[in-house]
Amino acid sequence: MPDPIPSRPTSSLPTSSRPTPGATPSSTTSSPSSQQSVLLDQLAALTDLPDVRARADAARDACTRLRFHEALRRRIPEASAESRVRGAQASAALDGAEFPVEVVRELMSGARDWPDDLDPGLRTLKGAVSATAESERVVALVRTAPLQALARLHVAAASPVVSGDALGRPRIGDEGCTELVDLGPAPPPTVVAARLASLSDVVVAAAGSNRVPASVVAALVHAEIAAIRPFVHGNGLVARAMERALVQALGLDPTGVAVPEAGHVANGGPAYLGALTAYAQGGAAGVGLWLAQAGEAMVRGAAEGERISDAVRAGRLT
Repeated sequence: MPDPIPSRPTSSLPTSSRPTPGATPSSTTSSPSSQQSVLLDQLAALTDLPDVRARADAARDACTRLRFHEALRRRIPEASAESRVRGAQASAALDGAEFPVEVVRELMSGARDWPDDLDPGLRTLKGAVSATAESERVVALVRTAPLQALARLHVAAASPVVSGDALGRPRIGDEGCTELVDLGPAPPPTVVAARLASLSDVVVAAAGSNRVPASVVAALVHAEIAAIRPFVHGNGLVARAMERALVQALGLDPTGVAVPEAGHVANGGPAYLGALTAYAQGGAAGVGLWLAQAGEAMVRGAAEGERISDAVRAGRLT
């Protein structure tokens, strides 16, 4: 599987037709600032892929409208809590576990108890609920320590299924992953470690600059986690929770009311998986397809946030 964010250091800048954001200069005397500048150049180049910049601009405009919704003048906590309900429901659905929003809301609020024995669907939902809740708590961490945030999200997402020391750490040794098989074989743990290090560089560099649209950064991180599948289990839930945290942390939706997960569902499950597969298989077209589709999902997610805000203002949150 091609590596869209290759390990550091590399011998030269990427020369393939696919823009590659993770490479760093080969010189051992390069300063951190110059390395970050090169990385930002490569990230910024992604916005020149077809439809990516237009979708990123549309996502920014949609989130700006949401931010100034009348209901969010005083009732952000209520609206953001409902966003997490709908985000958890949508994230679970993308992993094949579909539940009514009323059930998810009752489970998240404590109005309904989780059964003692969870079937596979409820285990997935519980992981989605926990990861989505944790995404709010890692917002302050994800800009500067993205791998710590990633570990915390995995503990939340995978606790219903994974036990022992596999929680909160990437795969090691001969550990594999059988999730998201349509994307191709999961890379071995040695490759995962290098790509996670480069992914961390991407987040830290982008967080310190306004050159790359937040929706592009969040979508790239989402797809890279799904492609490399760093964990034994729970990678899809973690990827979507990480996108949610970055959307808020990078200032695209500082209120946390947009529902990017619902945007992916609205685009259609097959389209979501198909675009992730295109990203994982490589080529500029595949990366551009995913980033453009994720930008559209963010627009739809902001629209879902507006519907939540309308309901909060009207006192009819159902």
